[in-house]
Amino acid sequence: MGSISNFLKNPFGQKTETVDLGLKSTKAGNSYIQNIVPKTISQTRQDIKTWTNAQNMAMVEENPKFFPIQNLYDNILKDLHLQSQVNNRMLKSLSRPFSIKNADGKTNDVLTTLLQDKGFVFQVNKAILETVYRRHSLGEFSYKLVNNEPVLTFDSIPRQNVDPVTGYLYYDYTDDKKIKYREQKEYGSWLIEFGEKNTTLGLLDGCVPMVLFKRFGGSCWSELCEIYGIPPRVMKTNTQDKVMVNRAKQMMADMGSAAYFIIDDSESFEFAKGVSTNGDVYSNLLSYCNNELSMGVSGTVVGQDTKNGSNGKEKTSIGILDDLVDSDLSLIEQCWRDTVIPALQVLGILPAGVLYKYDATEDIEVLWKMVVEAAAFLEIDPKWVETKFGIKVIGTKTTAQPANLSLNLGEGFFV
Repeated sequence: MGSISNFLKNPFGQKTETVDLGLKSTKAGNSYIQNIVPKTISQTRQDIKTWTNAQNMAMVEENPKFFPIQNLYDNILKDLHLQSQVNNRMLKSLSRPFSIKNADGKTNDVLTTLLQDKGFVFQVNKAILETVYRRHSLGEFSYKLVNNEPVLTFDSIPRQNVDPVTGYLYYDYTDDKKIKYREQKEYGSWLIEFGEKNTTLGLLDGCVPMVLFKRFGGSCWSELCEIYGIPPRVMKTNTQDKVMVNRAKQMMADMGSAAYFIIDDSESFEFAKGVSTNGDVYSNLLSYCNNELSMGVSGTVVGQDTKNGSNGKEKTSIGILDDLVDSDLSLIEQCWRDTVIPALQVLGILPAGVLYKYDATEDIEVLWKMVVEAAAFLEIDPKWVETKFGIKVIGTKTTAQPANLSLNLGEGFFV
């Protein structure tokens, strides 16, 4: 087959005109992602009104705009808890080994090995999984020179610039100039998309209010710590005397960095009698939001509730998360079958009659227990044990039989 780069240029001895035409098409300036105008995203405070306005702009019937809701998704993904939950679920799928099957169902070891370490495979799978959270993905294949060798890459086009309902691509999402990307000649080969065209706004849509509530609760809690931890100071003096006021300011500044104010000696100041709290109300709000985010992404609360958690609860929660990961793997297989493989066949990367598959998941702990129990009655293949469990088998260990001890009672033993 030659090197991997040669494989990607001419994988199965096909006529090179197919890939050459693609390279010429890409170099001719038809790369869509390079024409996207970068934008600076405002970092102003987000609230529920911002969320509802973004929803309305995305769900309107005529000329919908998706950049407000996608910008909001980018903003809430800065929340570390939400980010960890999304990564936990996605990385479980992205790290799962796959295999390329021939039409007869047998694994094509050559293709599987060559594609396992390809960066574009990871990016394609990531774009597919992101449709669960952000509704839609549009990406573009292209060749980039790495060490003077053309390497196939895949880049996702910013979702702010894509209207998946009407099929428009905006090079500048603040402008009304657009193109119909589904009518372009590169669509279905160099340009591919994933996700539903007419559906909800994705899983992150329900996470937006929880993140906004968390930020509100966290800011209020920090203010509570400031007030109760370092209470403001009050000083009474003759405010008509500038010398005394300046001396009072200097005294208060020298005493520390806590907030202070100066009033006239004829005035009075009292703290309002509020509800006495140590911050439990904010702690409960943050815990509620974190639990809701976990339920939305992972289907359960995994490894967070250390107070009410148990070993059985954690195992059940992990099982629920594994079911969601299996669903994500099925989504990847479906998108490869319907979209990715046909595109790579047009580009001359993959031959006809191949499938992208994940092997069935196995519980190694349960399988090992079965092997140990069966070893007492059956012969186990050492090569299979080494491949499945990574245990180097050099032979069969025989158990030493205990020596038969007997008493030799001679005639002279008893008198």
